[in-house]
Amino acid sequence: MMSGWRAASRRCQHAHCTSCYSRRCRAPVEAGVCCQLVSCRLHCGALFHLCKEEGHLLLCPNVNVPCLNAAYGCPAHLRRSQQATHLQACPASVVVCSVEWNRWPADHTDPHCPRCLQENVLKENEGQGEALDVAMALVDQEDLFARLKMKPLFPELMDPQEQQEEIQVDATRQMIDSPNVHEGFLTEEDRTCENVVTMETDGGEAGGSLVVNKEKLKLSEMMFGMDKGGCALAEAKQIQSEPNSRPLQKDLVCKVDGGPEAGGKKMSVDIKEDAAGAGTFTPPDTSKTGLAPWQDGVLERLGQELSPHEYNMYVVHHGRMLIAFGQIEACTPRDKDFVYGNLEPIPVQTLRSFKVPDSYHYRRRVHLYDTAARALSETRSVDTSELQVSEEDFFSDEAVDTLLGYAEKEVRGHKISESKVADGLYVDEGTQTYFFRSAPFKRDTTLAEVTSGRPLKLYLRLQDESVSGRHNRTCCVFNFLCGHSFLRREFSSHVKNVHADIQSCLSGWFEQRCPLAYLGCTYTWRRFRPANHDASVTYNRHLRSFNLRPMDQPSAPTAGEVSSLSSLPYEVLCHMASFLDSLSLSQLALVSRLMRQVCSSLLPSRGMVTLHWQRKSGPRGGVRWTAEPVWEFSRLFSSVDSWRMMNEPPMSAHLKVCPFYETTLPGQPVPLLSLTEEHLGLQTPSLVKHFTSLRS
Repeated sequence: MMSGWRAASRRCQHAHCTSCYSRRCRAPVEAGVCCQLVSCRLHCGALFHLCKEEGHLLLCPNVNVPCLNAAYGCPAHLRRSQQATHLQACPASVVVCSVEWNRWPADHTDPHCPRCLQENVLKENEGQGEALDVAMALVDQEDLFARLKMKPLFPELMDPQEQQEEIQVDATRQMIDSPNVHEGFLTEEDRTCENVVTMETDGGEAGGSLVVNKEKLKLSEMMFGMDKGGCALAEAKQIQSEPNSRPLQKDLVCKVDGGPEAGGKKMSVDIKEDAAGAGTFTPPDTSKTGLAPWQDGVLERLGQELSPHEYNMYVVHHGRMLIAFGQIEACTPRDKDFVYGNLEPIPVQTLRSFKVPDSYHYRRRVHLYDTAARALSETRSVDTSELQVSEEDFFSDEAVDTLLGYAEKEVRGHKISESKVADGLYVDEGTQTYFFRSAPFKRDTTLAEVTSGRPLKLYLRLQDESVSGRHNRTCCVFNFLCGHSFLRREFSSHVKNVHADIQSCLSGWFEQRCPLAYLGCTYTWRRFRPANHDASVTYNRHLRSFNLRPMDQPSAPTAGEVSSLSSLPYEVLCHMASFLDSLSLSQLALVSRLMRQVCSSLLPSRGMVTLHWQRKSGPRGGVRWTAEPVWEFSRLFSSVDSWRMMNEPPMSAHLKVCPFYETTLPGQPVPLLSLTEEHLGLQTPSLVKHFTSLRS
């Protein structure tokens, strides 16, 4: 904006107007010097010279301009002075909730998380109302299983055929990305590979098939040709230097043709015959400013032209080829070593003063691992027949072992079967054997793919924890993110009602379980409900959000019954829908086409614009991502300012009929401790007299 204003000011050709900013300018109007004062046509109250009108429109508060979020999908055009106020209700001013929490695997040894409770809560009927903590735990478990990979924990259980293909692809990529290839030459180690053709995986195909990159193929052929030409040149020089060398050919031409696209070149080595018929070798011209390592005198010439730092970098990168072409010796004496010009290196003296004490060896290792003190043992062949178990018992649950492995890595910092250094002398190697029915696994197999089609089980705890500095989203796989999008004016209501009021107080306060839950009782008592709405809090597992459900729901119309709501006029339906919250509008739009049109009319005032990213294939086989604005409603329910207690019987009323609450009534009275028959016969037992007698 300021650059446009400066450009408009530079177009002003009046000498007086360029430096005049007074509203009461009395300078006479003169052609080429000064022009008259005018007021803004949009009635903003500004006075300026006529030649500055174009620059004023770039700053005028009454000019209609697009919204600041026009690039994100906002279609509004408003005055420049209203842009700040519009941002509070801008549909493209979207905030993503970043509230996080942790949920750890269930520990069945914990009395607060027994296996019987998790099995019983899954048997409940959803029509009777699913518990909030169970619904959230199942959604978090689904997200967790979708992102847990089997390969990091069980690399030995992967498909060996896919492992071999992955190793070949990685080796090919490393060869192409090696620094020797970037320099234009291939070393002897790189030439050991049989196939130098670059093989890349096509992400668009399902099987990850290998395709040939033609451009890199031509580049590789050019590199091989240049290397071959250099070897032929060195061989010709060696043969010529021999006294009894056989006659050479008249012309020895080494072609390096990588195609016009690869920038191919042609090198020729001319060998002429003298009168006697013996071939004479013409040395290459060293006056040219080339950097080829096979060129004679390249080190002497570069030592004068380059700086010591550049010269050292050249020797480091082309050391192997310089040795191969005889430019430098493989092992040079000390007086010929080149170290930063004429500087001599300073010898580094290393002092190793640490010595393991003898007492440490004796007390920590010799005493504990004395071979003479060990019991005698012998080698025998045994099997599992003595365990009296079937083969099916050796297979373990993939979900339990995977969650245990990731939890061990997160809490302990290493895998279960990873080697660990006990001290500076010994290494403890841990091994773990797994037997899975679904093994071997594919390359990108997730835990969700392994457990698909099996009966639903709950493997996570019902209680979630707040995020700490140690277990955050960057490193912990058991971290979960809300991730819902809201308008800026809706964000505060979402955080207060969902995360502060409900989720943080869910376990034991907002929703209370039976005290005998450790025995398997699944009864829950919903303690609170909104004070300004006659509704209860539920959790929608498909939308992954909390919502408010009316207490008295009308019965659904039958198939042959015509809904009276659809027969109302369109204007009446739009007016009725304006009283619904955003979450209800998003669900009402799925009822019918008529309701979708009704809800679409409320999108400019109640909806939000988000960017939907799509992956598209380019014209040359590449992949690019494009963003398209999408209108939708947020997952926000009606704002709740305060909560009140539910009109339901308390927990004590449930304990009277709880099937897990079994009372034991003694048949005979039990006397107190230290009371004899003599005390019982003389007088009535009393605790005060009993403890008084003991004290005396």
